[in-house]
Amino acid sequence: MNQIQLTADSTCDLGIYGVQRNVGIMPLSVILGKDTFHDGVDIVPQDIFSYVERTGELPKTAAPSIGDYEEFFRGYTEAGKTVIHFNISAKSSSSYQYAAEAAKKFGGQVFVVDSKALSSGQGLLVMKAADLIEEGLRAEEIVERVNALRAKTNTSFIPDRLDYLYKGGRCSRMSMYAANILKIHPLIEMDDGQLIASSKYRGNMQKCIDKYIDGLAEKYPKYDPTRCFITHSTADAELVEFAKQKVAATFSFREVLETVAGSVITGHCGRNTLGVLFIAE
Repeated sequence: MNQIQLTADSTCDLGIYGVQRNVGIMPLSVILGKDTFHDGVDIVPQDIFSYVERTGELPKTAAPSIGDYEEFFRGYTEAGKTVIHFNISAKSSSSYQYAAEAAKKFGGQVFVVDSKALSSGQGLLVMKAADLIEEGLRAEEIVERVNALRAKTNTSFIPDRLDYLYKGGRCSRMSMYAANILKIHPLIEMDDGQLIASSKYRGNMQKCIDKYIDGLAEKYPKYDPTRCFITHSTADAELVEFAKQKVAATFSFREVLETVAGSVITGHCGRNTLGVLFIAE
């Protein structure tokens, strides 16, 4: 019987939890000027911060090619494994398109999932798939189950400053200045695979995170209690600890896991961004 191998784009931001669940990672590329690096391999978020501070420009990112995905998948299929691969949202990257094209070469031995999420929103689906493997489900059943959960996965975060979003064309200069002066922090959410700005919070980051978590509890009174991710882009330790305590007091997750966003995600949101991500019912 074929073994099931889970794989994911590096944008899943699972860190040590991916290692523990034996998830194979396909790194996206991060381009700093003339130099190309591989997310999670030879670049860290501090490299992003230093580059932006020095040049005033955001890094560019690039999806693996179809050939890259074919080579990646082949390493598992030749060992007799069935692969389930999780991509960053197709509306955020060409990765899904290229991975799906590459999968055609393997005669049904590779399944490709558009997570319609990013960061640990994508990671939540990977972890759920790992749970389902342990329950003994077949690959087809796992793909069906995780696809049904995509619309229920809360992928949201609050940025500290809007500089990176402005540089990336996701907000106007006026909005950036007003937000920084008035301490306005937007809630950025995934809606059908696309990032949108919804609510706005005002005050310091701790006050905003407090309101944000209260808002999540109100919006999602029923949720999968298995796990929750607190994912941040190298946020202040005090802010992360506050979020952990607030989540523990507000929800009843069996696991509250902390992960740090990789270089691709960091390059779009900037330092001190923080999100609380979980699967709703």
